[in-house]
Amino acid sequence: MSEHTVLITSASGRIGRELIALLSQQENLTLRACCFTPDKTELLKSLGADEVVPFDLNDASTWDAALDGVTSVYSASLDPMLEGHLAFSKALGERGEQIQHIVRISCMGADTNTASYNPKKHSSRDGAGIPLMLQHYWWGEKALIDAGLPVTVLRNNFFMNHLLKTDCDNIESEGWFSNPLGNAQNSFVATRDIAKAAAVVFSEGPEKHANKFYDITGPEPQSMHDIADDLGRALNKSIEYRAQSMVDFENDFGSTRAEFFEYLTNGFYCRCSPDFYNLTGQKPSSYYDYLTTKGASGETGLDELWQGNLWKKGKDAMADAAKLKT
Repeated sequence: MSEHTVLITSASGRIGRELIALLSQQENLTLRACCFTPDKTELLKSLGADEVVPFDLNDASTWDAALDGVTSVYSASLDPMLEGHLAFSKALGERGEQIQHIVRISCMGADTNTASYNPKKHSSRDGAGIPLMLQHYWWGEKALIDAGLPVTVLRNNFFMNHLLKTDCDNIESEGWFSNPLGNAQNSFVATRDIAKAAAVVFSEGPEKHANKFYDITGPEPQSMHDIADDLGRALNKSIEYRAQSMVDFENDFGSTRAEFFEYLTNGFYCRCSPDFYNLTGQKPSSYYDYLTTKGASGETGLDELWQGNLWKKGKDAMADAAKLKT
């Protein structure tokens, strides 16, 4: 009989799929994967999930069955699901004697509990505040902390697989991509590395990792020209980076995302953290290696490039979430 049952929310996401494949190699774990739609069931089981249960952060009636007998939770949610996550965190807190460990996916810079923010130092222009997306990730952490749960937070740099998804059609047909990051240096992180870090944290448990906060980054800061070179090498064709103004980017994706990209241009995400190596004993994946090698779930970064994406040009995916207050 398994000693622990791990509930994996966002199981069909990039980190969730990789985490299932990694944790399935460990003994004494029952992996219960959450899915929003039944069509993901066979995929999740093929990756190593022992059980697949329906789960919706916006539908509390799905929570009790998913949490029955669970001892640990992998907690991840897209920004528009923040309100549901806050409510789910309270429900987890009510099971404080049952839930032994939460591993929460967050964002580097969402660290109000470990750092002091000064808007004059953490914004790129006078009068600008801390980017709302960073505040949202902190609210997500704080909800679990306030619930009195043993939490480990992985605060990640910008995901490699999110970087170019909005331009995959241009990349495939015309060989170019655009965004406003230009020469700004950012240490983009591979989602498979986040999953590796989470797998170690789960395997070593709350005794070692409860109430710890880890920054997970890539091995080096890169500009968009570096990214274009790596992508071109992986695709074996020339890829061009075309600079985009922040105004045009905001028109494409809305003010909340533009505010975060402006934060990236400041250099706050250029730092390379040792936390991934200290957790796993491995060097973080480079962008080129991410693109060209398979993770535990069997996909390369190039495979992921053509998969679904939250951010659509002409639509502000954060419009509703931006209205949420705590």
